[in-house]
Amino acid sequence: MKPIGLQLYTLRDLCKEDFVPTLDKVAKIGYKAVEFAGFHGMTPGELRTVLDDLGLTVCSAHMPMPTDANAAETIEQCQTLGVSRLVTGPGGPIRTVSEVMGCVEKQRKAVELLKGSGIALGLHNHWQEFEAVPDGRLPEDIMLQSVPELFAELDVYWVTVGGQEPVATVGRLKKRAPLLHIKDGLVEPRQPMKPIGQGKLDMPKIIGAADPEILEYLIVELDSCEIPPLEAVEQSYNYLVGQGLAAGNRAV
Repeated sequence: MKPIGLQLYTLRDLCKEDFVPTLDKVAKIGYKAVEFAGFHGMTPGELRTVLDDLGLTVCSAHMPMPTDANAAETIEQCQTLGVSRLVTGPGGPIRTVSEVMGCVEKQRKAVELLKGSGIALGLHNHWQEFEAVPDGRLPEDIMLQSVPELFAELDVYWVTVGGQEPVATVGRLKKRAPLLHIKDGLVEPRQPMKPIGQGKLDMPKIIGAADPEILEYLIVELDSCEIPPLEAVEQSYNYLVGQGLAAGNRAV
């Protein structure tokens, strides 16, 4: 079993209101790690102290694509927090081969800027990465093939919305996917998501398709939900840990 983490975007409103108490609640539920999506007015140094006190590790962080303008600050922030996996989006629209290759150039530049820092660059997908461009290829495949240094943080829900089969996709890309974003729902973007295990995705098969030698974390993320987000976060933890699909700090 791989450790369970939480993408803090799931609790973004609570984090904005009271960040440290929210982190405390995440730790008490039993999550082993968190993935950042903003620092909510705190410095990386302050957050590192809080996380150490709560027994939480940082599995990764969603941050802007490194550029000449922001790379030094980004590297410093990651190193202070202990982040070795920086996750970002493709860097622009990806509807055509030309647009995808424009993103590839930004990704290559970002990888070059991170060299020697101990920080790897990864791509988090939405549905567009798994919708074919006019020549029939998937943008996700083009980017991963063009930039071998990239890793994939595969969001299994959005893979499905994009029209691809998640078990097959995780199995196909497992050597490049050390992080899985675990989310569930009705596979209908206009509908709220559901706590893990209450939607349409077959999580045991999806997680089972990953490479156990490559996979590092299962990261829960719910962009929206029908119930209060903290309840959804706890129910998701209870399902994944209770079913033996992930390892947490609290037995279920």
